[in-house]
Amino acid sequence: MDVQFGIDTFGDITADTNGDLLPGDAVVRNVIEEAVLADSLGLDVIGVGEHHRNDFAISSPEMVLAAIGARTERIKLATAVTVLSSDDPVRVFERFSTLDAISGGRAEAVVGRGSFIESFPLFGYDLQDYEDLFEEKLELFAKLIQGERITWKGKLTQDLLDVELYPKLADGPLKTWVAVGGSPQSVVRAASYGLPLMLAIIGGPVERFAPFAELHRRALEEFGKEPQPIGYHTYGHIAPTDDQARERLYTPWLEQSRRIGAERGWGRMDRSHFEQEADHGSMVVGSPETAARKIAAGVKALGAERYQLKVSTGRLSHEALLETIHLYATEVVPLVRDMLSED
Repeated sequence: MDVQFGIDTFGDITADTNGDLLPGDAVVRNVIEEAVLADSLGLDVIGVGEHHRNDFAISSPEMVLAAIGARTERIKLATAVTVLSSDDPVRVFERFSTLDAISGGRAEAVVGRGSFIESFPLFGYDLQDYEDLFEEKLELFAKLIQGERITWKGKLTQDLLDVELYPKLADGPLKTWVAVGGSPQSVVRAASYGLPLMLAIIGGPVERFAPFAELHRRALEEFGKEPQPIGYHTYGHIAPTDDQARERLYTPWLEQSRRIGAERGWGRMDRSHFEQEADHGSMVVGSPETAARKIAAGVKALGAERYQLKVSTGRLSHEALLETIHLYATEVVPLVRDMLSED
């Protein structure tokens, strides 16, 4: 299997060596350094998330990716995700086409609804239109990424009359993935536009998403579209031993899970939930050998052509993230490739 491996980060507000939280500007600079390391070690892609809240530092991922692009050679530059529902598809395309120019063709858009709703009131959108906004904007964006002239009649978007956008893409359509958290309708919608699927797996076993991967393949065929890759991402942390990885990740994971869970009405998380997810769920936490076995199993279960490890979780330090990236690139990825080639 020809699989690409990358990392994701939301620019979580991390702690310094004294345990104090860093300011957002320092976190953004650290994310750039993490990406530079990933590129130097041969990882294929970095995904940078968009959030508009005080526990994440990155609100404009394309800006951060542009800085990364100027300091790297080959790593693909993606979002994780671009919240298309609360953005202007025209401006999104222009930002990505500019990023593509800066990086010599390495830009990739990963578009979705996002897992938070702060951007909707911030940019003047009504949550009553949540579904309709994404559906209409994805339809428009799927046309814009072709880089051709477009005429468009919008309901929740602007009208366009024989419009051409700049800068022009140097090499064909903009590579665009649709991020899906578990809705069959969203999977079919991505296939209807002939777009790749990115499964955002934040909990539960990876295997339970296999029907979505199969649905995407089947829907592409029924729509008469060319086959498209499937990717997925999971949370995780890698350290020299299983115990080190779990002990480092547990407290940041617990703090973040309880904070977000309180907003969303989840039950109170504890150590048993963490151990369940680490043992049987999608979370990749452990030594390189443990991590490689779980990633290889997930890739095979989905028939995935891309896997991205979300390395940032809450206050987990920049130094710990650098170690994870190094172990992932130098030990885990080669082990996964060996496991996949043996099968």
